[in-house]
Amino acid sequence: KLAGFTSYQAVLKFLSSNKCAGGFQKVFEHESSELKCKMKFAVYLPPKAETEKCPVMYWLSGLTCTEQNFITKAGSQLAAAEHGIIIVAPDTSPRGCNIEGEDESWDFGTGAGFYVDATQDPWKTNYRMYSYVTEELPKLINANFPTDPDRMSVSGHSMGGHGALICALKNPGKYKAVSAFAPICNPVQCPWGQKAFTGYLGSDRTTWEAYDATVLAASYSGPQLDILIDQGRDDQFLSASQLLPDNLIAVCSEKKIPVVFRLQPGYDHSYFFIYSFMNDHIKHHAKFLNA
Repeated sequence: KLAGFTSYQAVLKFLSSNKCAGGFQKVFEHESSELKCKMKFAVYLPPKAETEKCPVMYWLSGLTCTEQNFITKAGSQLAAAEHGIIIVAPDTSPRGCNIEGEDESWDFGTGAGFYVDATQDPWKTNYRMYSYVTEELPKLINANFPTDPDRMSVSGHSMGGHGALICALKNPGKYKAVSAFAPICNPVQCPWGQKAFTGYLGSDRTTWEAYDATVLAASYSGPQLDILIDQGRDDQFLSASQLLPDNLIAVCSEKKIPVVFRLQPGYDHSYFFIYSFMNDHIKHHAKFLNA
């Protein structure tokens, strides 16, 4: 059923479309019921989407990013076209909610939603990125684009790598595959996570554990989840103990969760690193999405 293409304008405001790798890179805006504000997302439609339903990979970006960073810098479109995968890249937080302090720091508030559902004032009304990316956005995408709702996966970078891992671990069977670039693997133990979680979730650290991939992996009992993680060895945030991949790897090997962890010499935390290994990640997702 491809009729959805004609009706999306009622809910979605069309912002841009560029022919790319034989398909189209588009950007839309909509009123989010979860976040109580206008939200933008990017969607890449491979050539295959013109004639049949395709699986979807959700990409979650990192701190300070919008929907634009991934679509202009990651070089994902050629591989997505080749494997027939739709890629959806949402923004990283609510915007313009007029919350006091929302624009005060780069690692909290605007551009830093951390993919959690906030429980604390003044954030709890708008900062519900976890429910947005796992529930509201997929429903919107499935209603308006030629997707196969049973075939979805999730990937991301840094704060978004944390988001991808928790989405997969908290929803056994929902995502066919997961991968991450330089993810924040153990946020309850690192300064970024502690700052964000205190602000969004309050001072009771036990509530933080629901959004920590290392903690979630320790109690994971769902269907087999094959995880691919790339990490630059020269990443300044790795040496600053913000990412803590070793903690997650230790738990995964203990729990026999298959994880391929690749430490890439010479690479940093930037999109140059993501661009260099994007094809491998899309291939990893295609193996499970197109099975």
